[in-house]
Amino acid sequence: MAIPIYYSFRNLWTRRLTTVLTAAGMALVVFVFAATLMLAEGLRKTLVDTGSYDNVVVIRKSANSEVQSGVERPQASIVESQPEVAIGQDGQRLLAKELVVLINLPKRGSNKPANVVIRGISASSFLLRPQVRLVEGRLPRPGSAEVIAGKSIAKRFKGGGIGETVRFGMRDWMVVGVFDAGSTGFSSEIWGDVDQLMQAFRRPVYSSVIFKLRDPTELDRLKARLESDPRLTIEAKRETRFYADQSEAMARFLRILGITLTIIFSLGAVIGAMITMYAAVANRITEIGTLRALGFGKGIILTAFIAESLFLGLLGGVVGVFFASFLQLLTISTMNWQTFAELAFSFTLNFETVWKSLLFSLIMGLVGGVLPAFRAARMNIVEALRAT
Repeated sequence: MAIPIYYSFRNLWTRRLTTVLTAAGMALVVFVFAATLMLAEGLRKTLVDTGSYDNVVVIRKSANSEVQSGVERPQASIVESQPEVAIGQDGQRLLAKELVVLINLPKRGSNKPANVVIRGISASSFLLRPQVRLVEGRLPRPGSAEVIAGKSIAKRFKGGGIGETVRFGMRDWMVVGVFDAGSTGFSSEIWGDVDQLMQAFRRPVYSSVIFKLRDPTELDRLKARLESDPRLTIEAKRETRFYADQSEAMARFLRILGITLTIIFSLGAVIGAMITMYAAVANRITEIGTLRALGFGKGIILTAFIAESLFLGLLGGVVGVFFASFLQLLTISTMNWQTFAELAFSFTLNFETVWKSLLFSLIMGLVGGVLPAFRAARMNIVEALRAT
């Protein structure tokens, strides 16, 4: 014989105020937990989506980012001659020799300075990145002091808008266009002619060489050949892997910080649930005695009270995830620890975050309700009935 499920729901409804307060506390904890996972996923997705599976990034060995890398011109020419490099419709190799440096620009409004990535591009740079599209203005003329800015840069930094001028490398650069790279990291960069930028920054070497593979399955063979060539001091990575590595340290830090805060907050939520369930037991001593006298066993009573606590946790979890979902409307910025440059990204909610958050809320409900449930199940029938 089992207690109907509506019995537990009815008891929670009878104590509406305590139910709402307890569920609200759990919802707050789940909100923090889900927000942390969404933050880390948003950062990871922004950087991973920046890369393309068919593209390969070549940088100096042991360099953690393009900013720290240097590829000499003879080495870049050797990479360019590899047979695995794809050929475009115009008969030219789909390969770009690029420069990546950091400059300091003030933000709009606050005037607070932050690092911004300047990328020197080649003719094939846009062909290698189909997600990048010009939304305003025009492309910079080769050999000129003109640049185009990512949408995030144009919106958030002084001098980044079309028609404005930014000064770096002891030269003034006119912003002649704005490009949109979607949710990728390119939206937080400024692009210009690679040769002009190398002259301005007095850089005799490229930062990286990017190219498209003729066949995506040929990477291992190409990688082994390039990295074993005694003339070269480079390493080749698939572009998606390269940008995934960029996000690893920051995403791990966000997860650790978020989980630490969540554990601290969850202790309060669990204690609140425990107090609520203990109060429920105290107020229903006679009722529990009556149920036992009618033949309901200890296991049934235990299950009923745990079901109430689990429902409290689930209710809090659903509410917490619901409000956390609105964070997707926000775009925030932080420093990329690998490049030390400003990076804009959005919170990202996926199925994994949802089920982890709901599971966490159920665990809180279980932990908060198990001790009161055992107290109710072990209650003496006679003593419970005498409490009338």
